[in-house]
Amino acid sequence: MDKRHFLKLAGASFALAPVAAMAAINQTNATDINSLSGLSNITADAKPITTEERKARIEKAQSLMKAQNIAAILVEPGAAMDYFSGIKWWRSERLTALVIPQKGDMAVVTPFFEKPSVLESLAIGDDVRVWQEHESPFDVVANILKSRGITSGNIGFESSVRYFVVTGVSRALPNINIVPAEPITLGCRMYKTPSELALMHKANEVTLEAYEFVFDNLKLGMSQQDVKSLMNTAQQRLGGSGTWCLALFNDASAYPHGTNAAQTIKEGSVILLDSGCSVHGYQSDISRTLVFGKAPQKVQDVWHTVREGQNVAFAAAKIGEPAGKVDDAVRQFYASKGYSKDYALPGLSHRTGHGIGMEGHESVNFVRGENTPLKKGMCFSNEPGIYIPGEFGVRLEDCLYMTETGPAYFTEPPESLAKPLGKLLNLKS
Repeated sequence: MDKRHFLKLAGASFALAPVAAMAAINQTNATDINSLSGLSNITADAKPITTEERKARIEKAQSLMKAQNIAAILVEPGAAMDYFSGIKWWRSERLTALVIPQKGDMAVVTPFFEKPSVLESLAIGDDVRVWQEHESPFDVVANILKSRGITSGNIGFESSVRYFVVTGVSRALPNINIVPAEPITLGCRMYKTPSELALMHKANEVTLEAYEFVFDNLKLGMSQQDVKSLMNTAQQRLGGSGTWCLALFNDASAYPHGTNAAQTIKEGSVILLDSGCSVHGYQSDISRTLVFGKAPQKVQDVWHTVREGQNVAFAAAKIGEPAGKVDDAVRQFYASKGYSKDYALPGLSHRTGHGIGMEGHESVNFVRGENTPLKKGMCFSNEPGIYIPGEFGVRLEDCLYMTETGPAYFTEPPESLAKPLGKLLNLKS
């Protein structure tokens, strides 16, 4: 499975990951299994988000709603629901939703028989309204809004909210206007607090230590699944949850998100790994490219160009500048090395980086034309790869966060192909 499909299916498959990973690892060398016993949980000191911080988030959302003239927002299960309420839920044909009014307490609507389960993760508030199977959940939403004095005005929905939810609420409250909720939800989530950065830092620590373990246990003949399983299980042993790994060998490394072609490690194989995990809901995302054995000169040259591309991106990430300028700077640098300044191959066929936080991919991105200014608390991946079809690809990826004076890395990029790991850095204020 490639990274894109993994991210789409991750919510349904995380619970099965440890079993699947160990089943695959049982097919690999016994030394790998014995080595795993030396890994232990390093996340015990990680502090989850407090009730006080969630209250502050809701207050900020309400302040933004007032400024944007939005009477309320409705949030379906996902990262935003977890962010504000702590509720970890899934989407089905039965509506569970969070309603945050501009004034007053937030409320939750959920099926009657799901209320006890929803309450297990609800971290703030106590207004949980239920609906029975023969009733309309949208009438319950309307009653929540009416109890807050809202019968008309602008109601915000994120673009991911499903059509039947938007139309159902519209029919129940015909005098409302549907507007985007992103100015509210992203206006909060885009700027990470110190506690959020600390959790992302811990997730990056887990992933980097897992990389070190995997690098020490790579062997000739290993399949992509062998390495993915080893990486996922190492992250789990270290305390990460929701682990994932993309392993690309040889010419498959030229496909940024994978290929179905089976590959094994050979002498001189280019190995591109992209992996991450979650700690208390906050993500890591690190890519490394190395060579098993002696690296051809061309691979060395491309690797160092990509590493310098990371430096160019880091230098261009300046407070107040549009995020798209980071991507522009990298493409200009790659063009000076003979690659396309656009998206053609060989070259950089994807954006230079993506936002990251509770989700592996969040807005805003380091991509051409992105005019959102960089501000303190924003977090991004820095991954300006180069891909040469039919030969190999190189991607190095480290995540950064914006401080008052500019960018800082969670993990320092590696020095060279001879030292392909990199290191964890201390958090800056």
